[in-house]
Amino acid sequence: MPVEKIDTLVVGAGQAGVAMSEHLTKAGVPHLVLERARIAERWRSERWDSLVANGPAWHDRFPGMEFQGDGPDDFVAKEKVADYFVAYADMIAAPIRCGVEVKEVRRHAGRPGFRVETSEGVIEANSVIAATGPFQRPVTPALVPESAGLLQMHSNSYRNPEQLPAGAVLVVGAGSSGVQIADELLRAGKRVYLSVGPHDRPPRAYRGRDFCWWLGVLGKWDAETPGPGTEHVTIAVSGARGGQTVDFRRLAAEGMTLVGRTESYKDGVIKFAPDLVENVSRGDANLMSLLDEADAYVARNGVDLPQEPEARKLLPDPECMTNPILELNLYDAGITSIIWATGYAVDYSWLKVDAFDDKGRPKHQRGVSAEPGIYFLGLPWQSRRGSSFIWGVWHDAKHLADRISTQRKYLAYHAAAKRQTEDA
Repeated sequence: MPVEKIDTLVVGAGQAGVAMSEHLTKAGVPHLVLERARIAERWRSERWDSLVANGPAWHDRFPGMEFQGDGPDDFVAKEKVADYFVAYADMIAAPIRCGVEVKEVRRHAGRPGFRVETSEGVIEANSVIAATGPFQRPVTPALVPESAGLLQMHSNSYRNPEQLPAGAVLVVGAGSSGVQIADELLRAGKRVYLSVGPHDRPPRAYRGRDFCWWLGVLGKWDAETPGPGTEHVTIAVSGARGGQTVDFRRLAAEGMTLVGRTESYKDGVIKFAPDLVENVSRGDANLMSLLDEADAYVARNGVDLPQEPEARKLLPDPECMTNPILELNLYDAGITSIIWATGYAVDYSWLKVDAFDDKGRPKHQRGVSAEPGIYFLGLPWQSRRGSSFIWGVWHDAKHLADRISTQRKYLAYHAAAKRQTEDA
């Protein structure tokens, strides 16, 4: 079989791969995008049924296309988000090949480029872009053994309340996924315990503007490095039911039981850290800080936006905060299932190149790898705070396309100069 050759190979056809294809095309770089399933597959098959985008339609999109059938302030349903990327790929005529898995990438010995083993044969490429994003391998703590007799699943396997058996449920993790799933289960009539760790809690909207707008005008999306200790801070935000500010006290008032971080399990008893009040208070402080900055921006710039004093009011601490539960007998509590909303890890086991640190994290500068010819796209904080968001990945893709195009020009000059020498 002849070996297929391409200048640049993009691995993954989610939001990162589609954005990368657009900018490579504009830069005149011949390329191919390989996707092991369908375009934007994770939006379809690895998220729960009722999920909507966490940002409004005017914000969470590429510059070249608006969402069809949704208003600018709507939070678009997950299937429509996936359809959007399919339509976008079609609009830009992206050379995407679906159903092809990349199994291994290795650098050639003694010549430029890489050998790429795929499920459909070998491809040789001068450059390879890992556009698989940050949500590759679900992380489930090895805490509660299967012998405990509970249904356990990661949030990427949760679809709807009907999946779960009768009985109460413990949701571990109070970021966007955990809090939305817990709220859905509570509204479905479930008895819900929510394990709350450290988090940031921005307002969904304030003074008539979505928090995405506030982060923009306050310059926070463009922050280039996270603050000390904030590299992996969980964000509690939701676009569900039209978008509301996440309020843990309100969830408790509606019947949810809050507990601290899940720490250990033994003989049917699960123990929680005594940090619930501290974690909720930290989220409150984050909320108030952003409201303060927004008010200062309005005053400084004379912007005509209505006052919203209600945004600063907090409900009384519920019983589960004034008298925190530190341990729970799962049988006595009637808990029959646990949902681990505990995030994801990257998986670059297919990329056999010298581009990672001793913890397996990519070594890169704005996505340009320490290994020449290898690039990453869609990483959190790749160039700034907004990098892993839909619009942010689009801008990072442009930077990588520019770098690849520049390298091609240097190589083209070298080839031309070599020919002239040989012809002389």
